[in-house]
Amino acid sequence: MTISELRKESELLDIFCSLAEIPSPSLHEEKVIEWIKLFCKKNNLDCQPDSYGNIYIYVPATDDTKEPIMFSSHMDVVGDASAVNLLLDGDFITADGRTLGADDKVGVASALYLAKNIVNNKTLKHGGLEITFTRDEETNMSGIEHVEFSKIKSKYILVCDADKLAQVQISGASYTNAKVYVKGLIGGHSGIDIGDKDRLNAAKLIAELLNNFPQGVFFADETGVITSCNLGAIVAGGVQNAVKTLIDEGVNSPDYIKTIIEKSSTNIINTDARAAYSIRSASAEKEEELKQVMRDCVDDFNKKYDGLAKAEVTFEVHLPPFEKANDDSIPELHTKVCNKLGIQNEVSSFHAGAETHIYAHNKNSKGETFMPFLLGLADVYNMHSANEKVDYKTLLKGYTIIEELFKEFNS
Repeated sequence: MTISELRKESELLDIFCSLAEIPSPSLHEEKVIEWIKLFCKKNNLDCQPDSYGNIYIYVPATDDTKEPIMFSSHMDVVGDASAVNLLLDGDFITADGRTLGADDKVGVASALYLAKNIVNNKTLKHGGLEITFTRDEETNMSGIEHVEFSKIKSKYILVCDADKLAQVQISGASYTNAKVYVKGLIGGHSGIDIGDKDRLNAAKLIAELLNNFPQGVFFADETGVITSCNLGAIVAGGVQNAVKTLIDEGVNSPDYIKTIIEKSSTNIINTDARAAYSIRSASAEKEEELKQVMRDCVDDFNKKYDGLAKAEVTFEVHLPPFEKANDDSIPELHTKVCNKLGIQNEVSSFHAGAETHIYAHNKNSKGETFMPFLLGLADVYNMHSANEKVDYKTLLKGYTIIEELFKEFNS
């Protein structure tokens, strides 16, 4: 079978392929936005772009006693503006030599197809369907930051951006940077002053301090890793000459670390050492526990080396956590639907960031805090790479899940 033949067999797959064929790198989604607007016009869907270019689609309620529900996906992809030539390899849709953009055009296509089917179903009683398509998720999440949350009626937000069929992810990790600084109070010459026990080497001291810090998984439960930290980098000692060499000689290869070592000064007792950590946590409480462990390590260090060296740790939050809600109605509904369809679902936590995190800290038009969940609508492999591919049979199954979920939500 060819891509053309596949598209003729399924309107959903044709919608997906049409979207995937349009390159839409972050902040250059204009052509996809125009395609979506035209699709909505042809199918009598109310489609309103906001001032930032995000798309809002609303299918009015046919039963005002029921609640609305919203589906959300992002329109941008990892990749450039070069042409996208789709190929079919067995059950997989791929793009010739570049990213496919299944992340997240699987979500966009499925939501559009759902909206078309719901607006044309005159017998289904429902509380309304809202859809939001955002820009720039892959780089800065500026699209979701510009969404007009106060205009959204729904409390439950289903963000269709996970990479495995039938996933429903109920929490997601924050992203916080921790910066560690160790300063030796008296430096000196590595030969002449080496015998002075008051001249402590900051590079050696930071190694001692970090040896006491946690590394890796800090807390996990039945849904997966909840809280972790990772040492990203250590910079210490006389690297000034090495950095200058990198700049002057334009070293741009895996050998840059070797260059730093070869060109660094070794004839000084180092007074400056720094390290950078990432912290991820789907629990604000556990993240605070981890931070306190790091603070306690620093306090113990400063007591031990009082008057000889000083350490400090600072934290900078880049993405707040998406914490598990007390309301389990959506995961339970998802499980019910999947059981009905004969599809094995997975309820889990994910140890990364997504637009769920932003929704979870905002409120709808009624002043209710959103309850977001991350859904997987297809098996997507090798995301963000030239080998990206999607199993089209799982995409078809994923659509049946959200269509049935919408009906069950309104039953």
